[in-house]
Amino acid sequence: MKSQEMKKIEEMAEEGGLNRLLMMENAGKAIGDLISEIYEPSFNPGILAVCGPGNNGGDCISAARHLCAKADVSAICLGTTVDAVKTEEARTQWRIAKNLCRKMKIIEVLDTNIPDTVRKMFEDADIIIDGIFGTGIKGEIKEPYASIIKLINSSTASVISVDIPSGIDPDTGEDNGLFVRADITVTLHASKPGLSMRPDASGIIVVKDIGIPFATGQ
Repeated sequence: MKSQEMKKIEEMAEEGGLNRLLMMENAGKAIGDLISEIYEPSFNPGILAVCGPGNNGGDCISAARHLCAKADVSAICLGTTVDAVKTEEARTQWRIAKNLCRKMKIIEVLDTNIPDTVRKMFEDADIIIDGIFGTGIKGEIKEPYASIIKLINSSTASVISVDIPSGIDPDTGEDNGLFVRADITVTLHASKPGLSMRPDASGIIVVKDIGIPFATGQ
């Protein structure tokens, strides 16, 4: 499903009473549940959620919250402060995570000055959730996003991308020279055309429901 079609059905769902916060919560739970199914929580895997400033980051921190009672979870708010993420829905997810996951380490990375302690988080992680960019990505990837994507790709962790690997155009599969190489992409509601064009980026594609009961045109 192309990004404009997905945008249209999200708007239709919202008009029908399924608000974006609930869709985000459903996405986070679906991602968290999948990770719990694949990676046995009793082994206490170290999970690092890398959350961008938009709704993709909101999905990511929601997933991190659903996992925080089952694993050692840390979260990075990338490119902005927690209080200044772009949408109210994403800000709400951050507030809930801060209030309910007291043991979760939350770090803001605002520029290219990435401390060694943050770099070590990528080295030590067993699982990285990539929620940097969603389907709205445009143009060249700038800092600090570029450096963080390089850290993800150099990590030995399993990488789970939210909806689309960050840096990949969801409709064409094209990139601007830098993108996350995921082991699994959990794409939401319906698969995006670019995923099947880029198996080197998307890895295994898993489609998860977020509560929208129809496809475009219905």
